[in-house]
Amino acid sequence: MNMLRPALALFASAFAFVSSACAGTVVLGGYPDQLQFINDINGTVVQKVTLETGLPASIQLSANRSRIYVRTLTTSGIEVLDATSHKVLTRFSLNTPVTKYRFSGGIPDASGHYFYATGWRMDKEIDRYRFSRPQYFQIDMNARKIIRAVDMADEDISENSRGALAISPDEKILYVFDKKLRVISTTDFKVIQRIDLAKPDLPWKQDISMGSALETLRDPRHYVSLFQAEDPYIHNKVFGIAHFDLVTRNFSFHPVGPAPKAVDRLQVTPDGRDGYTVVINGEYGNQRCEFWHFDLNANIAMNKAEFPCRRRFYFGMSEDGKKLYIYGAGFDVAVYDAKSLKYETDWVLGNDITMSGIITLKQ
Repeated sequence: MNMLRPALALFASAFAFVSSACAGTVVLGGYPDQLQFINDINGTVVQKVTLETGLPASIQLSANRSRIYVRTLTTSGIEVLDATSHKVLTRFSLNTPVTKYRFSGGIPDASGHYFYATGWRMDKEIDRYRFSRPQYFQIDMNARKIIRAVDMADEDISENSRGALAISPDEKILYVFDKKLRVISTTDFKVIQRIDLAKPDLPWKQDISMGSALETLRDPRHYVSLFQAEDPYIHNKVFGIAHFDLVTRNFSFHPVGPAPKAVDRLQVTPDGRDGYTVVINGEYGNQRCEFWHFDLNANIAMNKAEFPCRRRFYFGMSEDGKKLYIYGAGFDVAVYDAKSLKYETDWVLGNDITMSGIITLKQ
């Protein structure tokens, strides 16, 4: 028996090593200036990285998933980290004592040379701050400065001017998914085409809008999102799944059912077959929150399950598509099984979680 104990200990150690090696990593922003790297098996925070430019406002991966881009709110900064080592590769702030910026969206190009964004510029004058019109920005990551800023046309300014952004595979076109889809040249920010999503192929559908956040199907050419439509006669609203080709600019949509009060971003599994979202109906004491599971090949809803609502929360999915996360406005992440949509556990973290979003990494 005594001889067996060292062997068992060695086996347990080897098993723990394999389990750790197979673990993925969840990345979340934390107040006041943190990135938290979390083991997605046991929910422990394995590393924290301090962001010198301030509070993380947006976290995203580069197209090849090798770099992490973080936009920060405090100083309108950008920090780029290596996705494997988590080391900061570059960081800089765009604010000056007399000029500040607020970005509503942004995306890096595939080369990492430029970062494209939308937002506003604020100039400090003697007795006031003067806000610019909503603008397109091109940021040179090597020079660490904005090299081009162009005002949006009147017809392209929506209530919040917060459309999601995407770049074509050849990096010549910037897409802004808003009330209308804007096709913009990355050379001079001129609008080449406006695709009126309010007039799709089916004549009874109007006011089609892509979701505020898009999800790639692990293919830089194709994007899929949730949309909402309203008929022109009795104004009945429905929502469904929309597909967009960044090369041919073909747009297709497939209604799913009556539009709920709110729908979160669509999360897509690595094989592109399944999509998940959070649907919210009602409000306050009458609020109901549900996971919805979609078959993205057939463009149909498969199943749904209710979960406890929070006053403010965000939704994410693990790297392998097997876990769903509810987080935000607190220190914990609630973990659910994607197949059964059932609650599994809570991860308690060391920092209050920001609204910067979630990314997942393979390790």
